[in-house]
Amino acid sequence: MRTPPGISEVEFSTALQAFANVVGKEWVFTSDEDLHTYRDAYSPLRNEPDERVASAAVAPRSVEEVQEIVRIANRFSIPLYAISTGRNLGYGGSAPNYSGSVVVDLKRMNRVIEVNDSNHYAIVEPGVSYFDLYNYCREKKLKVWLDVPDPGWGSLVGNALDHGVGHTASRFRNHFDAHCGMEVVLPSGELLRTGMGAMPKSQTWAQYKLGLGPVVDGLFSQSNMGIVTKMGFWLMPEPEAFLQGKVMVRRYDDLHDLVEVLKYVENMAIAPGAPEMASPLLGAGGDTKTLVDIFLNGPPQLDRNHSELIAAAELGYSRKLEQYGLDNNIPYWSFHVSFYGPRKVVEAQWEAVQDIMTERVSDAIFQAHDVVTDRDEAVRKAEVYAQNMGVPNLEFFALGTRGGGLPPTRGHLFFSPVIPQSAEGILEANRVFNKAVNDIPLLQQVPMFNLRPFSLPTAFYERCFLLVLGFPVLDDPAINKATVAAFRELIRIGAEHGWGEYRTSPIFQDQVMQTYSFNDNALLRFHETIKDALDPNGILSPGRYGIWPQNLRGTKP
Repeated sequence: MRTPPGISEVEFSTALQAFANVVGKEWVFTSDEDLHTYRDAYSPLRNEPDERVASAAVAPRSVEEVQEIVRIANRFSIPLYAISTGRNLGYGGSAPNYSGSVVVDLKRMNRVIEVNDSNHYAIVEPGVSYFDLYNYCREKKLKVWLDVPDPGWGSLVGNALDHGVGHTASRFRNHFDAHCGMEVVLPSGELLRTGMGAMPKSQTWAQYKLGLGPVVDGLFSQSNMGIVTKMGFWLMPEPEAFLQGKVMVRRYDDLHDLVEVLKYVENMAIAPGAPEMASPLLGAGGDTKTLVDIFLNGPPQLDRNHSELIAAAELGYSRKLEQYGLDNNIPYWSFHVSFYGPRKVVEAQWEAVQDIMTERVSDAIFQAHDVVTDRDEAVRKAEVYAQNMGVPNLEFFALGTRGGGLPPTRGHLFFSPVIPQSAEGILEANRVFNKAVNDIPLLQQVPMFNLRPFSLPTAFYERCFLLVLGFPVLDDPAINKATVAAFRELIRIGAEHGWGEYRTSPIFQDQVMQTYSFNDNALLRFHETIKDALDPNGILSPGRYGIWPQNLRGTKP
């Protein structure tokens, strides 16, 4: 039997029996077969000595059971690692930061507490997935839309706590910002409610975020300060209409004006939907439906001359490539923009975007889909990307999952630095990381690394870009070892330029946290001070996002 570090088999067996007395014997998992579920399916350290693995798992059904599990863990010094549905694939899955931890699997806590389609909010437990809440709203004919990430099987609570994002209007797609109120089991086992939930009989827990005094909700995101057992979310009122348009420009230097318009129309709430950038001329980016087609059927066959011009371009540009695009009516850059609301309003918003873009680039090109008023039909016919309309699925997630390609992949790791929301930021990031590809021999060993020929960022968050670069995980230990080393080098290079990761897999979290090092790591030292005060026994998710309890700081992996 695997045991947590420093815990004898006798002590661990006693603790497991205590857990079983709380949740029932059938909900305590110790067999190799059961614990396979709690490995990181996408880990590049699979079957290596450094792979992060659990010693056991326990699945409570209620907040009272979670409290008792935490009290038992304190009594026996058992490290715990809480997960919601364990679907955080590409960023660690369900595996703990600290090997030997007992996973607290909250999948059985799957109640939808409330959905209000008058004030447009929901309160859910951590085991509720996007599919669950979507189906609940459909069955009850509630007039609200969710904001969903690419993998619809994930938990609303887990995704928000790890700073996940979605695809609809900006005020909803930053999932932690869209939360309102939470219930938390602290490392002592005590129960806390934040915001208005701290007031008994409160009727506005999921409606007013601030409550009274310091707002502490952020302490529980990407942290190990507590186990969130309930969480409120603001939802989008069901809109009358949805409209998506494409803005295209013809020349390389038009990227500057394109990005400035993108920022302006979003920050003015003229075009609230998530912009999706692409370069038709470079074959980079593109709408998500096109990307899925590429994954399933292979890349589109470009004219040989076109392909050669792309290969010869430097930082995505050559005069000949630009002329080829002008001669063949292929735009250099584009972005999709989406609108939600009354039909008259979305049509007026799209007209305003065209006017604003034309003022800056007189020969800009515009293309719009038909206005959608029947969401079900549009999704069924694949006329729109389902997630843009709040419908969860798994199609796009196939791009980074196990399967196709040569060699076949077993998963992915995402390198996701935050870069400035400007054309200069895009070009500088490409310049730096392209140089890294040429200078780091390790990256030459990683097949399918997706930087070339040019990478465009995602615009999920307002006022910044994420440059999401994918690393494949293979069944080749040597390549996976090179992948981990190359990933670490990119973290270092990104930090040198002020570009920090917004989230990352447990095997990189210590390194990434060290890049947030202003004033001799004042932020991390502050985290550790809070950790030591709240969790003196160091039992709750030790090491998560680089925050280690005092008793483990000298022994962390």
